[in-house]
Amino acid sequence: MTGALTGIKVLDLSIIVQGPQAAALLHDLGAEVIKIELPGVGDLARWIPCGPDDPRPPLFVACNRGKRSATLDLRTEGGRQAFLRLVERSDVVVSNFQPGTLEQWDLGFDHLRTVNPSIILAAGSALGPIGPDAHREGADGVAQAAGGLISTTGVDGGEVTMIGAAVADHIGSLNMVTGVLAALHHRFRTGEGQLVETSLLGGQIWAQASEYTHFLLTGSSPGRANRGHPLVKSLYRMFATADGDIVLTGVPLPRWAEFCAAVERSDWAEDPRYAVTTPTPPDLEFLKDQLAEVFKARTTADWTERLKPTGARFGPVNSYADVVADRQVWDNGYLTEALDPDGRSVRVVGNPIRFSASPMRTSAVVAELGQHTEEVLLEAGFDWDDIANLREMGAF
Repeated sequence: MTGALTGIKVLDLSIIVQGPQAAALLHDLGAEVIKIELPGVGDLARWIPCGPDDPRPPLFVACNRGKRSATLDLRTEGGRQAFLRLVERSDVVVSNFQPGTLEQWDLGFDHLRTVNPSIILAAGSALGPIGPDAHREGADGVAQAAGGLISTTGVDGGEVTMIGAAVADHIGSLNMVTGVLAALHHRFRTGEGQLVETSLLGGQIWAQASEYTHFLLTGSSPGRANRGHPLVKSLYRMFATADGDIVLTGVPLPRWAEFCAAVERSDWAEDPRYAVTTPTPPDLEFLKDQLAEVFKARTTADWTERLKPTGARFGPVNSYADVVADRQVWDNGYLTEALDPDGRSVRVVGNPIRFSASPMRTSAVVAELGQHTEEVLLEAGFDWDDIANLREMGAF
């Protein structure tokens, strides 16, 4: 069986996470992805190691497995010529350079479509392609801050904090893929390529659409998380246990008595303050405070087993080690195994999307910088003399 995007060719110019993860998803969907990197340097993610004594680059490995790597210096005339030849035979170009960079190299969308009118250019930025801050550089943390996400973290009176994962980059990558897929569908109908623009800032605001809508309707911020969610006025909160934390996001009313029995407070089952769809805010806060004391009495594992039969919506606050040990994660392929270039089975992050007819593919092969340059150029129609001339011109 082939992937949904089998036959689609992608040129990935991007660096770090936003663009590379978008191109990685396109690869998993079946597209052929060629990563174009600066000679001698490559994607800057190659230089972000696991630690001082472990040079392996987790950001690069996570976002570039399965791609081929070709080095081209797009600032040179030779590199530009070679790249445009590749564009002629491709469907999508992915970039997250600072807005205006490709245009400075005469490789903007208007230039690309002169050699391939059906090309799709997916251009990601930090703060958006237009406006007074369009040319400011930024990364995940900048978007978390500028988009208001950081302001929602923590509890009232406490410090705010950045999220401990590249959520702005990740959301930006998903928006980019959505745009590419829509543009491919548009091209299927019309034959016309187009420019698709996304940004980290825009993605952060989109991800908080409900919270921003509250602000636009009322003029007031929903507020800090406070171990729950400011807009959800129900039994929705994180509780400390004897050895960790557990998140409760609600109990179906028909099963309220079962939940009360599981937490050894059967007296709550008939209490008119709680056996209702929506307790009053004071009663709800009082219930949460009492539950906070109850949950401290047992371990997270104990609560997990006690709550499973009750229909309560809950989840233990897992560490990465807990997640890697969770059978549910492996059974669904969210973590999986794949073969590395030496034929060894290694653990990798899988893809969360499942198809019945066009399955996703997961690779553990990560190309060395420029490993496929000559191969890619030969496929594009260059001969060995052409390649030698490009090398002399400083193309790679």
